[in-house]
Amino acid sequence: MGSIARIEVKDGNPVAALQDFCARLLADGDIAAVLAPRRLPAGGGTMPALVADPEQFHDVDPLAPSFRLNAARMLTRLTRGADEGGLVAAFLRPCEVRAFIELCKLNQGSMENTLLVSLDCPGAFSNADYTHFVANSGDTWSLVKFLRASGRGTHGGMEIARACRTCEHSTGAEADLSIGLFGQDVAQGLLLMANTPRGEGFMTRLGLPEAADDGARTKALEELLAERREAQEQMFAETTAATSDMTGLSQFLSACVNCYNCRTACPVCYCKECVFLTDVFEHKPWQYMSWARQRGALKMPTDTVFFHLTRLAHMSTACVGCGQCSNACPNGVPVMELFRTIAASTQKAFEYEAGRDPGEAPPLSVFREHEFTELTGGQD
Repeated sequence: MGSIARIEVKDGNPVAALQDFCARLLADGDIAAVLAPRRLPAGGGTMPALVADPEQFHDVDPLAPSFRLNAARMLTRLTRGADEGGLVAAFLRPCEVRAFIELCKLNQGSMENTLLVSLDCPGAFSNADYTHFVANSGDTWSLVKFLRASGRGTHGGMEIARACRTCEHSTGAEADLSIGLFGQDVAQGLLLMANTPRGEGFMTRLGLPEAADDGARTKALEELLAERREAQEQMFAETTAATSDMTGLSQFLSACVNCYNCRTACPVCYCKECVFLTDVFEHKPWQYMSWARQRGALKMPTDTVFFHLTRLAHMSTACVGCGQCSNACPNGVPVMELFRTIAASTQKAFEYEAGRDPGEAPPLSVFREHEFTELTGGQD
């Protein structure tokens, strides 16, 4: 870890402190605009917004436990190609940072054209639960109480999304700058940590007061990681047992209606043309009738299991576990659980972790002569 500074919080309002921090970044001559979560009207959560006017930060809220969209693909649209007069400072959750890194490896965006700013992620509610959170306790004090729980946020019996409860990457250490919340009294101040030379440069120019590491954040992170890994292992075991054969997998995915929302919401599903949106799966009436006669009954729509298996084959090495697939599902199919379970196994086999290192090539883009010798029969 590099330098550590302190972001002062006035009047117990950490959101206002980060709005001011955004304005200070925008005032830097190298920053052309800031991409950050901005509140929707009537407590509808947050969506990414590109802010170029310092007077427009009043609705920016990187701390809201709302996660309607993984902004990684939005950032690729802003950074792909030549630099057009300045950097984009992007406030991203840790899973968004890792998704963006993965997309840059696939030549979809550029890390050279952005300043990545992340924060200790307290997790987010589902879209529906966030609406209840705002309706019942949408004030600053309730948010501070939520943040003080250091990633264990609950409210009125509602828990943060399961993807968040089982996430082992909650610090955004891959970003240029990280904002530390865990183990801190967020009503008094936030930590700012530089992780890269670019981050060090911006921290120096911001002129924030230096801070010392008292160990409270590290302790809070260690405790949270132990809890989340235990929850993760339980999720993996449950999902593996439920999908151990085709019958179980079909039942697991039985509510799928082929809306493809999960594909659209996935930040690393980047194909320009998806095979499932072509005429390959526009079957003829006689084909449906033939299949129905062969099986006695045919589930409609067809190809739902094949769709998810295809996505798993494409995305298991790149999945960052953000949970947007499940968040976007209209029928509550536990897509995240399936993808995280398979992705964990796939990435372990390749000794790879999606978004861990910008310099680490995706597994299927490199050849290792002595890889998987237990299958190929080769010698170590």
